[in-house]
Amino acid sequence: MKSTLLILLVFSYMFCIGQESKSFPTDTSFTLNSAYQKEVKKYPFIKPVFPVLPATIDVKKDLVYASYGGRDMHLDIYFSKNTQKPKPAILFIFGGGWKSGNKEMEAPMAIHFAQKGYVTATIEYRLSTEAIYPAAVIDIKTAIRWMHKNAEALNIDPNQIIISGTSAGGQLAALLGATNNSSLFIDSTFYPEFSSNVQAIIDIDGVLAFIHPESGEGADKPGKPSAATLWFGGNQYEKTNDWNEASALTHVNESMPPILFVNSSRPRFHAGRDDMIAILDSLNIYSEVYTIPDTPHPFWLFEPWFTPTVNQMEQFLYKIKKQ
Repeated sequence: MKSTLLILLVFSYMFCIGQESKSFPTDTSFTLNSAYQKEVKKYPFIKPVFPVLPATIDVKKDLVYASYGGRDMHLDIYFSKNTQKPKPAILFIFGGGWKSGNKEMEAPMAIHFAQKGYVTATIEYRLSTEAIYPAAVIDIKTAIRWMHKNAEALNIDPNQIIISGTSAGGQLAALLGATNNSSLFIDSTFYPEFSSNVQAIIDIDGVLAFIHPESGEGADKPGKPSAATLWFGGNQYEKTNDWNEASALTHVNESMPPILFVNSSRPRFHAGRDDMIAILDSLNIYSEVYTIPDTPHPFWLFEPWFTPTVNQMEQFLYKIKKQ
């Protein structure tokens, strides 16, 4: 009886995650359950990874990091109950084509790294159903400054803030790191005295260039614009400057921190990566690539791929800390 109840609860969670009621337009096409139903057909051995909060970890849910009129922007903070001194922090950005997904999808990674001694955050940001580019980028830059502002209260070391993202979140993470020390995407309404710089980037299957031979982001179909076209409010010909500006590859410079690329076996999701690495090498900026063979795009949501992904992330962060 107990095992049957557990199964029902698990599948109820899978169907309901990301379905919370909002006061603005939402797209719930990308959830843990929808990804599972799609990928299990080809990979019948996969198991969804659910967030399980251990007794040693606490969480502060739905903290407000900015407000636009009556619209509050939220993030969740995970931390060890034994945290007494400043710790490095990781901000996790969910994916979903800039139009779907939710911060709960990054909770398993946030919990994992909170257990490893990090203060971690999962963030809500405005999707294309609510506001087009560059709203999402502005939101995340604001959240980083909020973390700097509240570093002491949250036991965060403000000199060790890492940004990590999956899919569209990976694209955003790379863009934010590539624009360290830039005035781009800064909303001076919120915490202008604090930095939005990060000290490391983890890009999990997020594109580095929108207009690129490997990119599939501009693949519009009649009556069905691509996720990127929806996000930019126009296709690559109508909004060329925005498509280029939102590409991390455009901004690579000596201020960019070390970056880890964790990739599936589908090249379109790391478009521009090799070009970026060539520039990073010329600037002596450390980068690392970890590709998991024969994997679907949302591999990080499932075992047997979640564990090797977080293990590689740990190794990367340990390595750059020792440099």
